[in-house]
Amino acid sequence: MFEIGLACAVFGVRHDGLFDPWYDLRLCGVSPEAADGAPGFALNAPYGLDELARADTVLVPAVPEECIDGTREVPAELIAALREAADAGKRIASLCNGAFALAAAGLLDGRPATAHWAHTATLARRYPKVDVDDQVLYIDDGNVLTSAGMSGGLDLCLHLVRRDLGAQVANQLARVLVVPAHRPGGQAQFVERPVPETDDDSLMPVLAWAADNLHRTLPVDDLAARAGMSPRTFHRRMRSAVGITPLQWLLAQRLNRAQELLETTDLPIDHVGERSGLGTANNLRRLFALHLGVSPTEYRRAFPSAHPARGPRPAGRMADARA
Repeated sequence: MFEIGLACAVFGVRHDGLFDPWYDLRLCGVSPEAADGAPGFALNAPYGLDELARADTVLVPAVPEECIDGTREVPAELIAALREAADAGKRIASLCNGAFALAAAGLLDGRPATAHWAHTATLARRYPKVDVDDQVLYIDDGNVLTSAGMSGGLDLCLHLVRRDLGAQVANQLARVLVVPAHRPGGQAQFVERPVPETDDDSLMPVLAWAADNLHRTLPVDDLAARAGMSPRTFHRRMRSAVGITPLQWLLAQRLNRAQELLETTDLPIDHVGERSGLGTANNLRRLFALHLGVSPTEYRRAFPSAHPARGPRPAGRMADARA
């Protein structure tokens, strides 16, 4: 129920001023009868699995526990519908343990994939052809994407919005949902201490300051001093609380800022590099090619109307399939 709720919150709710048209979310199921969800809930799917072939993107939420341990098979109808959608070139994404449905359909064979960390060992054992990674929040492998459990599914949903409509729209939606605007997929899904023990122990003030000052040179030693920690302690706290190093976090924030500037301004490439803290135009191009697979100019061309004031860009239709 949680993963379906995430999909509905991101793709099924239209927020004024965010983007128009928004996604058309359709809940699909093996049968129209109500299915048991969490205790006290029942779930009705108004659409059948034939809807998946007409969707642009198919989301597969977590499957029942029995489909994870193998005491119950993923419904054959769902497997057939997923294969048909994949053969038609549809984008298919699993949330949490929906990866077991994709694996049962053979869609993860030879691909990197993830799921909730508590079940990745089972996924690897039951489907040895899958390259399972239990250390990441989500994996984007082109037209097949998988995510970790719980909030990792939300990160993947926001990543899909970012791919479709740009960084600015995804960041605005994240603010509406009161969640971090961008957590990179490579961030660890299981961290030692995600919640600070006391307010004084929190990294959030210094990270918020850094996010507002990305145009500056931000040596890790200076950030550590601002946080009142030694560089070694700051590095360790970042790893334990966020799951990545300070430099990895800074790079992700700067790439995100550069994407926003390319979408919403006509600044020259060298100015985008300066304002995002990525340096020269050549360095910006190198980092975009390495991490995004496109040049800054190509990225700007792909989102000519990401800003609502410039007019809407057609959005794909999302179909949400459940096991």
